[in-house]
Amino acid sequence: MTFNKIKFYYFSGTGNTLLVVNKMKETFEAKGVVVELHRIEKAGSIEIDPDCVLGLAFPVACQGTYPFVWDFIEALPETHGVSVFMVDTLGAFSGGVVGPARKILKDKGYNPLGAREISMPDNFFLSKNDPTRNETKKALGLKKAEKYAMDILTGKSSWKRIPVISDLVSRISLGKTTWKVLRKLFKLKIDTTKCIKCGLCAKLCPVQNIEMKEYPQFQDKCVICMRCISFCPKHAIFKGKDNHVFYSAVAAEDLIEEV
Repeated sequence: MTFNKIKFYYFSGTGNTLLVVNKMKETFEAKGVVVELHRIEKAGSIEIDPDCVLGLAFPVACQGTYPFVWDFIEALPETHGVSVFMVDTLGAFSGGVVGPARKILKDKGYNPLGAREISMPDNFFLSKNDPTRNETKKALGLKKAEKYAMDILTGKSSWKRIPVISDLVSRISLGKTTWKVLRKLFKLKIDTTKCIKCGLCAKLCPVQNIEMKEYPQFQDKCVICMRCISFCPKHAIFKGKDNHVFYSAVAAEDLIEEV
């Protein structure tokens, strides 16, 4: 396939997706393709350029993805054949995002070029959160991202859909009840003896769930994206009785700087 420009919209929680996006961007640009990066959580209303390929990237969450990412995909305008590809990052498995996203986009008139899921380190299975293992897994994931970008350029990528099953699985992440239950199970807390009141957690939150007062206060909109808990400079945010040092793939500034 021949194209000259990509508008790549992404959301990254702990930074894995941003690493994949940057690797794909580097690969595309090496072949002369111009790539614009845009953050999904800051995108607002989208105008589709018919001369550009649309790229979508985000983490898997609850076998699908985060509600605001679903909202972004659902809100994309209808087109007449604009090409689109997607990539997601995951720690274990999904089942409810590749097929349903394809159906939404196809129904809107997009031409699905390809979808790829790339395994990267995660923060949910902390017993496996070994630095050496994480680096190995990350390096393998980035090789897959580079190959996927080349597959898109050479027309070798595909975007398959398993009807019914994937649609049923997608209901997990699409359901409001799922996130209400998760917020109760994954209740975040602040260790005020460690917190330095820097406000970084509030800046990082993609859904404005954290309000800075004397200390950060959590509202009832959390989507468990792991940004606040992963990037707190003093590890002052924790869940339950756990107070682990969590994995992060990039610097916090990489997730909030303008692109």
